[in-house]
Amino acid sequence: MRLIIVGPPGAGKGTQAARIAASFGIPAISTGDIFRANIKNETELGLKVKDILASGGYVTDEITNAIVRDRLREADTEPGFLLDGYPRTLAQVDALDGVLAEDGHVLDAVLELTVDEDAVVQRLLKRAELEGRSDDTEEVIRERQAIYRKETAPLTDIYAQRGLLVQVDGMGEVDEVAARIEGALRS
Repeated sequence: MRLIIVGPPGAGKGTQAARIAASFGIPAISTGDIFRANIKNETELGLKVKDILASGGYVTDEITNAIVRDRLREADTEPGFLLDGYPRTLAQVDALDGVLAEDGHVLDAVLELTVDEDAVVQRLLKRAELEGRSDDTEEVIRERQAIYRKETAPLTDIYAQRGLLVQVDGMGEVDEVAARIEGALRS
């Protein structure tokens, strides 16, 4: 199964992606995790994106597309994958379409977690405190929310027109949300 999970930052995509991946036996691929690992290891990519992420911005499409293309060509993605944090822009949708077409694949579904923005801001501030994420200040969180609304949320219209969009209420306990997702994807 080839899936994308979308929703604003803090909607619980990472938490739910791990569960979905385990349930379907596919890797969960998070561009955010890839970027953070590169920052931690001080790689060339990590140095490039550190300042961008710290200011609440997004890494360029060119860099992100190349990373995702390479990752989707790894052997563990042959039975499928779940993308978390990608695509975020129309250019990334087009790039993903191209990679899938080159490999003879199509998406099966795009899962959108819908959430209350103010509740998400509080969730992210708590996560920042617990995990020591210096990039998760309220100002940065709200900027990411605004960027999501402007650039990424409109992509759901594209996937809805293609008949791929599956919306699930992302508010509530982790297990409740997971059960809703499982039911929606299996139906």
